[in-house]
Amino acid sequence: MTVSPMFPLGSVLLPGGAMPLHVFEPRYQAMVRHCLGEARTPTFGQVLIARGTEVGGGEQRHDVGTLAEIIAHVEIGPGQHALDCRGRERIRVTKWLDDAPFPRAEIEPWPDENDGPVEPGFHTFAARIAELYSLLAQLADKQDIPGSEVAMPELPVLGGTSKTPARHLYELADCIPLGDVDRYQLLTAPGVHERSLVLSDALDGLLEMAEFGLLD
Repeated sequence: MTVSPMFPLGSVLLPGGAMPLHVFEPRYQAMVRHCLGEARTPTFGQVLIARGTEVGGGEQRHDVGTLAEIIAHVEIGPGQHALDCRGRERIRVTKWLDDAPFPRAEIEPWPDENDGPVEPGFHTFAARIAELYSLLAQLADKQDIPGSEVAMPELPVLGGTSKTPARHLYELADCIPLGDVDRYQLLTAPGVHERSLVLSDALDGLLEMAEFGLLD
């Protein structure tokens, strides 16, 4: 088992995804100093808070998360840091340790239990995501108020595939406005096949909500 610093947050980082952080709480200032100084690699585990808040401690935490790597950092005030982080791999917490001076846990990698099949297929996913962005653009245009500026959603680049189906599914999930419940279900899916089904269901829900919004 590996002992890792941990950063419970109210959001879900997926492998391959980007996560900017503004660190100001003393316990996480200590964690950043450890990651950038004493640790062999600038990584920490990120998990979703199940109950409670990000500030103050005492939160309840989920046990599945992502190993995050600090890829850039800048000090923006006394003890405060702005971090750019990238998700590396899925992890499971096997044991939470003492929080002093910052949250720590014993963790292990959780590789996918299968590589597919991907349903309904990557080409279908790309087409449905393009349809979703078309609907979002129509909604933005419908809600435009004279004299105000409404940001039009832009379709992300969907061409090409990653080295693995698993990583490509995570990239597609980061392209669409999923809530953290859906993102956590994606992260905890046992393998690629189950993850593709979760993403398909979540995408169906987003399409239905967008279509309903255009009915008014």
